Amino acid sequence: MDRSRSLAFLTAAALILPGLTALSSAARAADADLARNGGFESGLDGWTCTAGTTVNSPVRSGAAALQATPAGSDNARCAQTVTVKPDSQYTLSGYVRGAYVYLGASGTGTTDVSTWTQSAPAWQQLSTTFRTGPSTTRVTIYTHGWYGTGAYNADDISLVGPGVDAGQPPAAPTGLKTGAVTSSSVALSWSAVPGATSYAVYRDGVKVQTVTGTSATAGGLSPSTAYGFQVAAVNDAGESAKSATVTATTTPGTGGPVQLPAHALVGYLHASFANGSGYTRMADVPDSWDVIDLAFGEPTSVTSGDIRFDRCPVTECPNVESDAEFKAAIKAKQSAGKKVLISIGGQNGQVQLTTAAARDTFVSSVSKIIDEYGLDGLDIDFEGHSLSLNADDTDFKNPKTPVIVNLISALKTLKARYGDDFVLTMAPETFFVQLGYQYYGTGQWGGQDPRAGAYLPVIHALRDDLTLLHVQDYNSGPIMGLDNQYHSMGGADFHIAMTDMLLTGFPVAGNAGNVFPPLRPDQVAIGMPASTNAGNGHVPPAEVTKTLDCLTKRTNCGSYATHGTWSSLRGLMTWSINWDRYSNWEFQRTFDGYFG
Repeated sequence: MDRSRSLAFLTAAALILPGLTALSSAARAADADLARNGGFESGLDGWTCTAGTTVNSPVRSGAAALQATPAGSDNARCAQTVTVKPDSQYTLSGYVRGAYVYLGASGTGTTDVSTWTQSAPAWQQLSTTFRTGPSTTRVTIYTHGWYGTGAYNADDISLVGPGVDAGQPPAAPTGLKTGAVTSSSVALSWSAVPGATSYAVYRDGVKVQTVTGTSATAGGLSPSTAYGFQVAAVNDAGESAKSATVTATTTPGTGGPVQLPAHALVGYLHASFANGSGYTRMADVPDSWDVIDLAFGEPTSVTSGDIRFDRCPVTECPNVESDAEFKAAIKAKQSAGKKVLISIGGQNGQVQLTTAAARDTFVSSVSKIIDEYGLDGLDIDFEGHSLSLNADDTDFKNPKTPVIVNLISALKTLKARYGDDFVLTMAPETFFVQLGYQYYGTGQWGGQDPRAGAYLPVIHALRDDLTLLHVQDYNSGPIMGLDNQYHSMGGADFHIAMTDMLLTGFPVAGNAGNVFPPLRPDQVAIGMPASTNAGNGHVPPAEVTKTLDCLTKRTNCGSYATHGTWSSLRGLMTWSINWDRYSNWEFQRTFDGYFG
């Protein structure tokens, strides 16, 4: 080939076709990186992750990168939805480390794409392209690992292609006003804002809820308390200025007759069995214990709903008192202002109210126990497989699963039967409550444990009837807190993070439009094991004190930053009174020393 002729031809072509070169440059200039926070420099802002956090090592560039760990049926997916142009070409790329790491896009309107690497011991770039459909305006980009593999890292994720003019944020909403006000909630409404795709609701300056309509109900409020509310309008360009503030004061409440001390000590009394802690007679329980839960009432079968309370036999508990002595001791406790409840379930007492018949049997059999012993109420300690969610049950505010719906109905019936003085408490495990921040039921893509977050619809439906929620902060795996970091048992940090979630509220399964509202602080006690013998996760007295200091005074907090200060936090719960007696009443003495 004559190189000189070829060069001359190309030069001539460039001279006679300047528009071609200009058009190509203009096309490139129109492309933009549409991924938000692709380098994870702003934490997980813009991303929804099932099991992710940010780390400062290893990173490919900047100061942060994503680290996510698949576990069980969760592949640790992180995703974000991006606004795109229809019928346009895009390139998705990113850098990953680890085994079996994926990068992909869904909702393209044509062929969804993904790419992956089997092994990337050092940073490796993944890249793929796609074309949007003729009516596609939003796609979801994601990265994930694979089931049962180790942690993976991702950094510098980009989506390059034609940008979309997001325009300006909407105008601030107007017409904000309050509607129905109860002891724990305030209804809000406002005028629609042109161009808004959603609205952010603020309570006392803190964003607490995101909704798509022009109304919302702020829940989890304290009685006789003034609150200020604002609303901002949101679209792809951002968030508007906040509306003018409206204030509302909650009512005193109608569930008030249940009288507990400002700070209460709750404990379980082994009443139907003995173990290494020994049997403790009701009359020998010290006066420090304000709520005594009789452990346990158990079903005749998992699905019968027929609950029986059989006191510990003398062959197992030689020092057990007679029924008459037991009932007399209960009355003496009540005369001293204490509450005595029957606790249903426990580790071995699986209860599944799968039918209306089981629900009705539950109500009648529990009522019989309450009436026979003259008890003040009921504690729900459903563990194991008692509660789980059907695959189509995705909204904790409107549950569909029979075992959930029937339990809610049964508890409301009992509350109505016994009136305002009826004490209702719950003692779920973290798996059924705080894990709901990441996972809810089987999940959007299926495959998750259906028990994840399964207590949330029960708590929410009964929040106006609930006296106390004391989640078991023990026998728990690591749980992600509102700081998007995993917290493990063994120190104050775990108790602080778990309790902060209950008192602040949290988006369920990471969905900002589906927020579990906070509970009142007087409804919350912290569940801890009384000693190392009682369960995994025991902490020494100094860590109990640090926990209470942080939550009630916002001092001595350590590394976790709470979202508030709750001086009216109700108190502490422990498993169990018997184990505390075995340990020379260490837990009781810590409580008494702190609250006086």
